[in-house]
Amino acid sequence: MSTAPSTSPNPGSVPSGRPPTDEEAPISDSAPAPSPSRWAPLRPLVLRLHFYAGVFVAPFLLVAAVTGFLYAGAFQAEKLGYAHEMTVAEVGDAELPISEQVAAARKAHPEGTVAAVRPSPAADATTRVLLSGVKGVDPGHTLAVFVDPYTAKVRGALEQYGSTGALPLRTWIDEFHRDLHLGDTGRLYSEFAASWLWVISGGGLVLWFSRRRALRRVRGTSGRRRTLGLHGTVGAWAAAGFFFLSATGLTWSTYAGANIDELRTSLGQATPAVSAAVGGEHAGHGAAASAGSGEHGVGLDKVLAAARAEGLTDPVEIVPPADAESAYVVRQVRRSWPEKQDSVAVDPGDGKVVDVLRFDDYPLLAKLTRWGIDLHTGVLFGLVNQLALMALALALILLIVWGYRMWWQRGRGSSFGRPIPRGAWQQVPPTVLVPAVGVIVVLGCFVPLLGIPLAGFVLADVALGEIAHRRGRRTYGGDPAVK
Repeated sequence: MSTAPSTSPNPGSVPSGRPPTDEEAPISDSAPAPSPSRWAPLRPLVLRLHFYAGVFVAPFLLVAAVTGFLYAGAFQAEKLGYAHEMTVAEVGDAELPISEQVAAARKAHPEGTVAAVRPSPAADATTRVLLSGVKGVDPGHTLAVFVDPYTAKVRGALEQYGSTGALPLRTWIDEFHRDLHLGDTGRLYSEFAASWLWVISGGGLVLWFSRRRALRRVRGTSGRRRTLGLHGTVGAWAAAGFFFLSATGLTWSTYAGANIDELRTSLGQATPAVSAAVGGEHAGHGAAASAGSGEHGVGLDKVLAAARAEGLTDPVEIVPPADAESAYVVRQVRRSWPEKQDSVAVDPGDGKVVDVLRFDDYPLLAKLTRWGIDLHTGVLFGLVNQLALMALALALILLIVWGYRMWWQRGRGSSFGRPIPRGAWQQVPPTVLVPAVGVIVVLGCFVPLLGIPLAGFVLADVALGEIAHRRGRRTYGGDPAVK
């Protein structure tokens, strides 16, 4: 839940020579102590994990939250900033054939090759002709040429990234959110944040539930207790959203994402793809296509008509054959609810559909992955989805600020508070500790950027504890007053 250092009650004894802090002092002189439960020994361990994970992970989560907030708002900014390119000047009576629109785009931009075509999805929307291999365009991106479907007039060209059709503004924010514009190395930051978000959220939720009855008896709502109340309440309400963001963010991360894909494949739940292979008498028809034009065999108009006959309604994307042995692929690209994700393969030789893949036939985990990613990126439910993501990002930012503020207030406002004492694991019964360690080891292997930092923290903590222990023995070992 919470994503910064928690400052819930310190389970250790109060060090001599200083007054107890708010955490160590009783909640209320007249309030009876909460009745212990079998889970009570776990609380100090959860508190320590929550505290230290918050201290070290919160800065990464803060960057992810700020950039995620900006990304969610970029959808509407994109519509406003690129309205000239994305919309037509005037809605006409009838659209021109798609082949004429592509020809107009190629005349204006003869460089590169046609990688895909997205016919106008609405009456006032332009057609996008996507060109790959264009000089000055990132190799992983395409140049989107916007064509008026009624007049074939080119209204502009912008660099586009990804299947969601992100244009320069959203692409820049998306890449900043994903990898800080540092490439594959930068992706480790976002995977690290996603790997720990659910752990910190879960730990904060446990602490909040274990303390909520006591908090109701607290009199006064000022200072650190007010901050703690805000931190706990907002975090508890937002916890489900954080769990979701963490799980879906990991699905396309570098290391955990690869493990998830491998698991899905082993379970027969991988995302299927329509077969674009064409053999027999029709093989080789694409070879006669003019270089880079996107026109192979029967051409774009007949291919689009064949896809429409199979029920593929707008918005769709037409992908030309990759070689002489391949078919056209036409797929629906609507990711807002209800989604349209059907696809067909069309033989360029005779314009017949040779393969059909319906979204309804996807395995369950493939559907859940698709829905989860689309919900995470703010496209599944449109504006409502984007506002919800912005609210979650804002909650995460506030929780981090409140968490660090509580840490400061715990030190009486003049310095950061003392860390949570060591030795919490010793209070946990072996019947709980041993299975918990086993689960953590398995999760750590499956989610490496959770397991490796956790192992490093444990080793460093043990080493520091041993150093402190030996230093204490040298300091007090010969003093009769301490024997």
